[in-house]
Amino acid sequence: MSQQPLERITIEPQSQFRACVIWLHGLGDSGAGFAPVVPLLGLPDELGVRFIFPHAPSIPVTINQGYVMPAWYDIKGMDVDNRADMAGVLASELAIAALIEEQIASGVPSDKIVLAGFSQGGVMSLFTGLRFPKRLAGIMALSCYLPTGHAMPDNLSEANRSTPLLQQHGEQDEVVPLALGRAAYDLISKAGYSSEWHTYPMGHSVLPNQLQEIGLWLKARLSL
Repeated sequence: MSQQPLERITIEPQSQFRACVIWLHGLGDSGAGFAPVVPLLGLPDELGVRFIFPHAPSIPVTINQGYVMPAWYDIKGMDVDNRADMAGVLASELAIAALIEEQIASGVPSDKIVLAGFSQGGVMSLFTGLRFPKRLAGIMALSCYLPTGHAMPDNLSEANRSTPLLQQHGEQDEVVPLALGRAAYDLISKAGYSSEWHTYPMGHSVLPNQLQEIGLWLKARLSL
């Protein structure tokens, strides 16, 4: 994986920049996949939220017959404990952490930054957010799992022990089974983190009413 700065789509706020949401896409997608959701979230202009939708690098993906596609890491198989290529996860973590640090350097405090993601991007938001050494405003993980399977990641950050998490999943998810998302939530909750868990009558997707609820959650996190 390249350690060049991540290419991205950036949507600037109408008012002064005060907060940031970094939203990571899923396997085979790009930052353009979720950029259209911004107006659907209903966030007030005065929050001054910059949205960043980075693009994952393109790599061969084992589970897809080695086809080259945008991916945050290689997926080696269906077994939850050996699904994610951890070398790739760690490489993407470095790139995502560098993007967070770039936003901090631009003038927004770390506790005004939410790290969000869907599917593979949600895996990376959980892993990176739980290990990031500065306090974040929130960690959002949609339709995903922990890359470490049935165990919490190593080197968890004390700075984010009390950071609010939001985990959502489709009840008919045909790509990432609901049980994997629930297992991640159970592990995170048992480890003492404050996470919300919501399910929706959908497959591997996002619903309009779900986006409205995400908007309310983001507003609460970034208004503090």
